Amino acid sequence: MRPVLEIGGTHVTAALADPRTATVARSVRRPLDARGTAEHILGAVVRCAGDLEAAAGQVWGVAVPGPFDHDKGIARFEGVGKFEDLYGIDVRSVLLDGVWPRPAEAVFLNDAHAFLLGEWRAGAARGHHRCVGITLGTGVGSAFAVDGDVRRTGPGVPPRGRVDLLREGGRPLEDWVSRRAILARYGGDGPDGSLDVREIADRARAGERRARHVFDETFTTLGTVLAPYLRAFDATALVVGGAMAASWDLIRPALRAGLGDTPVTLRAGALGENAALIGAAAYVT
Repeated sequence: MRPVLEIGGTHVTAALADPRTATVARSVRRPLDARGTAEHILGAVVRCAGDLEAAAGQVWGVAVPGPFDHDKGIARFEGVGKFEDLYGIDVRSVLLDGVWPRPAEAVFLNDAHAFLLGEWRAGAARGHHRCVGITLGTGVGSAFAVDGDVRRTGPGVPPRGRVDLLREGGRPLEDWVSRRAILARYGGDGPDGSLDVREIADRARAGERRARHVFDETFTTLGTVLAPYLRAFDATALVVGGAMAASWDLIRPALRAGLGDTPVTLRAGALGENAALIGAAAYVT
């Protein structure tokens, strides 16, 4: 079992995960405010890791979104609306100094990479030689992998392996595909701020045409943008995860329409929140 951390925009999870058996034996979860102070964010992460009570001298795998210098363990969040108070902080040193029992090392990887590695090991991408993972939430995360090796360059791989750097109609992809884009296209989040993607999805299922149109337009656009990259990469599977994947019944038809005749198997992630935990453990191994 490997100790791992997944740091997200609303929570942090510490767990013991075994990539060989694709199991999570124990986990601890704490709420997290990505717009909070560095002290609040890192305090929550360190406490969560300590609550796991992993054995001393272990190498921890840490899945964290970008922008982040995963090789050095230094936060580079800027202009993305989350974790910005962490900019320039050596998160690796904070974990090594603050977590008890003390780790031997902390190894960082992108959360979308961790998601795809977990799904490739034991989930929806299992058995696929070349596969792509997309995570849908506040933005669009991505990973391109060949036999479990994440690729950042090569045919069909967008710059730095990041589809969020792509543009459509002269605008960043996340102006079309993201939580804020869906809310803006639908018409805002209501006077009390309570309306979110989940509620728009419920309205689409209930037959509201405007809500269904928003989903169709959003994810048809995503499929159209992804299609040439998937073909050039020779991907045989596209696996979708993240918070929005709960609306897979609405996302899949529109995404498939945008992909057209691209010869790729389209699946929702099978491991849920365990995917990134198992993937982080596999990365360390």
